[in-house]
Amino acid sequence: MLGRKRASGITLIGFLMLLCVIGFFGYLAMRLVPMYVEYMGVVKAMEQVKAEPNAANMDPAQVRSLLMLKFDTQYVDDNAIPPQAIRVVRQGNSSTLSITYERRVPFVYNLELVGTFEKSVSLSATNGL
Repeated sequence: MLGRKRASGITLIGFLMLLCVIGFFGYLAMRLVPMYVEYMGVVKAMEQVKAEPNAANMDPAQVRSLLMLKFDTQYVDDNAIPPQAIRVVRQGNSSTLSITYERRVPFVYNLELVGTFEKSVSLSATNGL
């Protein structure tokens, strides 16, 4: 008489547990990825402002308005970055544009995911040359 073949594979309970773990990390990614895509849009908008001719000599209010215009083209939410998070600091002939903000995304019930983002770009006077 031949021996019985041993069954191999995953059980229903093992499959459901694996599905729960994959679902949890999938949901986590769905909540975090848009936050980082928005940050990449902020970085790209700052680089576009840096590439503008005469950006180092602009008034801070002009830099802010130009940056807000660039945010619209990069699909950055108007409410994501408060105006006080945008700073333009002048030191001698150069200016530095820096943005520091916090983004909160609801996760589950009363839990939130918090991302703190900070980026600085030097607006040097040699940009237009």
